[in-house]
Amino acid sequence: MNLTQLRYFVRVAEMGSFSKAAIELDVAQPALSRQVRLLETDLRVTLLQRTGRGVLLTEAGKRLFDHAVSILQLVAHAREDISASRGEATGRIVIGLPPSMGRMLTLPLVDTFKQHLPKARLAIVEGLSAHIVEWISTGRVDLGLIHNPDANPAIETVHVLDEPLCLISAAARTRGPARKQPPLTLAELAALPLVLPEPSHAIRKLLETQAALAGLKLNIACEVSSVSAILELVRSGHGHAVLAPSAIAASGRRRPSPCGRWPKRC
Repeated sequence: MNLTQLRYFVRVAEMGSFSKAAIELDVAQPALSRQVRLLETDLRVTLLQRTGRGVLLTEAGKRLFDHAVSILQLVAHAREDISASRGEATGRIVIGLPPSMGRMLTLPLVDTFKQHLPKARLAIVEGLSAHIVEWISTGRVDLGLIHNPDANPAIETVHVLDEPLCLISAAARTRGPARKQPPLTLAELAALPLVLPEPSHAIRKLLETQAALAGLKLNIACEVSSVSAILELVRSGHGHAVLAPSAIAASGRRRPSPCGRWPKRC
């Protein structure tokens, strides 16, 4: 029994076919079949049952499959550990991104990661800021990009970006040349019907906190999580939205032009 035989056997079992496994492994099918037969001969059992549609694991094959997967994983970990000792960064890192940032950052992150850490693996998951905080705390992700994080002694935060917030309104039927609008006060914002995300969303929490500090209450017409759905409701006249430019850019819509300090009108 050797590692090549175990690797070939596992791939045949996963693919359910010698021909598909041979293509995947880039080896000749007769050579692949011969290695599996040698493994069966060494163990004195039948590992794979040949059928007209491929192969199935026998009971002995199922037991060996579990052992083989564990052995191959241990070997892979050993290789990573030895590579790390030579100064080559290895392993797997998981990054959490808000949906508004995922569309813009995934490609440059993957490209840069492969360029600087070719031996390591990158995984990217998307979620709301509240979810990413929970994932970091539980170890599901290693780091994440979070909007307006609350103080948390278990999480180290580094400020990386400031974004303005824009008031998004339906376009007027007759429009002249676009004019820069003055910043919007909280009192003016509270008087408008708003289409906002659910209460756990970072922007919603920020708006409600600032409104409460000013003794105001927001007029929430609809609660919708999807940015594209929010923009569609605004376009249809159901209310106004408050979004960051990155969220609009990620939705595929035209990015608002810069205009004043928060809260502002675009």
